[in-house]
Amino acid sequence: MVRMKNKWPQEGDLIVATVHKVLNYGAFAKLEEYPGEEAFIHISEVSAGWVKNIRDYVRENQKIVARVLRVNPKKGHVDVSMKRIREDQRTRKIQQWKIEQKAEKLLEFAAKSIDKDLDAAYDEVGYAIMDEFGDLYGAFEISAEEGATSLIERGMDKTWAKAITEVAKKNISPPEVQITGYVDLTSYAPDGVEIIRTALKSIDKDNVAVQCVGAPRYRLLVKSSDYITAETILKDAADEAIATVLEAGGEGEFYRELE
Repeated sequence: MVRMKNKWPQEGDLIVATVHKVLNYGAFAKLEEYPGEEAFIHISEVSAGWVKNIRDYVRENQKIVARVLRVNPKKGHVDVSMKRIREDQRTRKIQQWKIEQKAEKLLEFAAKSIDKDLDAAYDEVGYAIMDEFGDLYGAFEISAEEGATSLIERGMDKTWAKAITEVAKKNISPPEVQITGYVDLTSYAPDGVEIIRTALKSIDKDNVAVQCVGAPRYRLLVKSSDYITAETILKDAADEAIATVLEAGGEGEFYRELE
């Protein structure tokens, strides 16, 4: 169960909860991100339309997303609404919650690797990670891509940073983007075909793939972790191929395919 730093949610927050009791006038649900606490959904807050039978909308063991209306820590009351959120907000919150569940499991793996438990992980780095990144997953994502140094520079203990990075690299694939461009290459030399082949072979690397569309046009496919880097790689590859052909007295031009 993902744990939030605060014991109680704030008014206006979106929460994930599991319904455990349905009554004629409302339902009670356990707050997934706030262990030991529950929320109440009045029948008038279940759906935008008139609700004749609450059980047509809510059932025991159902996962719900709701907006917090009121919080009274002294009485232990949290009132929420299922109707005051849009479908896209509901979907996004569920996705975020699932990602954080995965992140918590990764945090537990990292803790076990240095002989600690999840409670210690939260106390020593978990809540600090939430303050720094906004959620747990952010630390694993950046360390998978940039290494332990990215966490250490943010003040994390080296032992924890290395443990988290090791787990992250085993379980998280860096994000990947793909962009496309074209080069028109023409050579009038007797060995023009070989000149163009050499120009294309020199840029056909791990992150650049070359495909023949039909002479003189060739497609360049670039994969990278982000669009800025991909654009740079694409432009450099096109410039290199064109330069090789121009040096041999040919012609070349680059076209960027719009996504």
